[in-house]
Amino acid sequence: MADFAPLYALFGSARARFMDGPFSPKQMWYWIASEVGSWSLQGFGSWGIERRSDGAFMGQLGINKPHHFPEVEMGWVLLEDFEGQGYAAEAARAGLDWAWANGHDTLVSYIDRQNTRSIALATKLGAVQDPNAALPDGDTHSDTFVYRHRRAG
Repeated sequence: MADFAPLYALFGSARARFMDGPFSPKQMWYWIASEVGSWSLQGFGSWGIERRSDGAFMGQLGINKPHHFPEVEMGWVLLEDFEGQGYAAEAARAGLDWAWANGHDTLVSYIDRQNTRSIALATKLGAVQDPNAALPDGDTHSDTFVYRHRRAG
């Protein structure tokens, strides 16, 4: 619960526009509860990202598949003060390593076409755009790119 306030600061702001936000505090509570519950229901979910040097909460990385997603997705979000420092890439590589070690052969990242930072990160991670992939319910190809991550080998 210590992550609620910093997550709400992000998800309650205009910066959450790429993730169906901004959210109310009530919506944020449901978001966090579903993220935690995903571990029990599906065996995967989200992690908080903390800076090793001082434990500062920096954001979140998740491997998730809510009901409206056709595939398992990896997504990430950092608080503004921590962007552009390589933390998201480090966390995403760790998430991919975890996914491959736990039986996943492919993941997707559903990315808003205007979210250039996430597109750049997906590309940096080696993901390729998959124009034939199914989209989450309600998304369209005019607003969402699908980047596919595949296990090497």
